[in-house]
Amino acid sequence: MHTFNVQGMSCGHCVKAVTQAVTAIDEAAKVDVDLQNGKVTVDSREAPEPLLEAIREEGYTADIA
Repeated sequence: MHTFNVQGMSCGHCVKAVTQAVTAIDEAAKVDVDLQNGKVTVDSREAPEPLLEAIREEGYTADIA
């Protein structure tokens, strides 16, 4: 389980973009996006760095929580 702080998310489109970015790396990942608190929790066996980079490539500022 990985938790990331993600800045810049504000709507359903953001949820979809982040979810698709993560599942492109690990299609079995379970992604929970908390817009209000700027948190993304990912249940994945992948290392956190590729997932974090995928979120950043979508244009968000992100780091490991």
